Amino acid sequence: MSFKDQIAFVRQHIRRNRLRVFMTVLAATMGTAFLIVLASVGFGLHKTIKDEVLSNQMVTQVEVYSEELTDAKTDAMKKMDHVKAVVHRKQLAPTAFAELDGYTAGLNAYFTDFGEEATSGFKLAEGRFPEKPGEVVVGSGFAEQLIDEKATVKEGEELPTYKEALLGKTVTFKFEPLKEGAVSEEWPLKIVGIKEAPGKDWAFDGYLYMDDRLMPEMEKGLAAVSPEPEEGVEPDGFTYPQVNVYVDKLENVKSVTGALKDDGYSVYSVSEEIEQLDVFFLALKAGLVFVGTIAILIASIGIFNTMTMAVTERTREIGVMKALGAGPKLIQRLFIMESAWIGIVGTVIAVLISYGVSMVANAVLPVIVTAALGEDGADLGVTFSVIPWQLVLIASAISLGVAMISGWRPARKATKTDVIGALRHEL
Repeated sequence: MSFKDQIAFVRQHIRRNRLRVFMTVLAATMGTAFLIVLASVGFGLHKTIKDEVLSNQMVTQVEVYSEELTDAKTDAMKKMDHVKAVVHRKQLAPTAFAELDGYTAGLNAYFTDFGEEATSGFKLAEGRFPEKPGEVVVGSGFAEQLIDEKATVKEGEELPTYKEALLGKTVTFKFEPLKEGAVSEEWPLKIVGIKEAPGKDWAFDGYLYMDDRLMPEMEKGLAAVSPEPEEGVEPDGFTYPQVNVYVDKLENVKSVTGALKDDGYSVYSVSEEIEQLDVFFLALKAGLVFVGTIAILIASIGIFNTMTMAVTERTREIGVMKALGAGPKLIQRLFIMESAWIGIVGTVIAVLISYGVSMVANAVLPVIVTAALGEDGADLGVTFSVIPWQLVLIASAISLGVAMISGWRPARKATKTDVIGALRHEL
């Protein structure tokens, strides 16, 4: 019997029992669709949290922590394989102030190398990077810190903040005098660039970014307005180090992180956080697939019953086929093909239904949740369901495999049918 004749044989018997086959296909469809939709929730949550982690920081950034981070050590890091840039920022420790057109603010400031900052991906919303020590870059929220302390306001009102454009303005920098009668030296700093705003609404950047060549001069200026340290007491540090290593590609972050750990540094990179997330969600998704597989196994009972009844009803036909020379392998193949057909049709329909349910869930659930929370128009930033092609392949393999296994036992039973007894079997 040719393969074409085998297909025709299977189709003929499917048409003969349309309702029973339809109900069996429906059960297989529901089981497979349940598996895909259930597992898609795990994929959706994984994508949502992973995107959140990646959007909060640069994916190629490795933060380095150590009690002693010197310029010599950071220079050594620059020579490591796959390292694109090493930014060694020094955060100003003592209290300092900025003044601009009568507005003042307490300062949070960094000393940094703008050449390395530019290479690392430091982005400006306006202006350019400093070219001279007297030029600076300010964070997007710098103006919000500048207030007019001399302004008259009503009770409960806040002091006015600086509203004019900052680019091109000169801000005066000075330290808080800690020694009686001392007057701090003032440094005029021209704002030539404004840093791009952070990606999240809640993040705030009010820093002043200065050229690290200003450090020695300002440290001397601080010493002039600070009291002499007591004997045997270590003076407070002028800056706190903050070192970020920037890798050329995401796939190389893990190797650079490992090399830094081997050198004795404490490090953190987004790759480590993502690895932990991947392990957790791999276990979650495997659990969801397992639970969904139970639904397919329940559907397999229907396939087994359908195929068992098909063998019983076709006992005479099986006898005729054997009498005409059909071998056990051919008879077994015919029934397994029929059970496989049920699995294939059920899987295809289930995949289409699953994608539809996923699209509806991602469109409707955010609306329902925001309405329940009373946050009209708010973007939750949550993907409730994602169906990757890997999930479709896994679900299809499970569904088709279970269908064929369910039909294997009845098919084996058909091969053992006695020819004489089958020919005597009444229709």
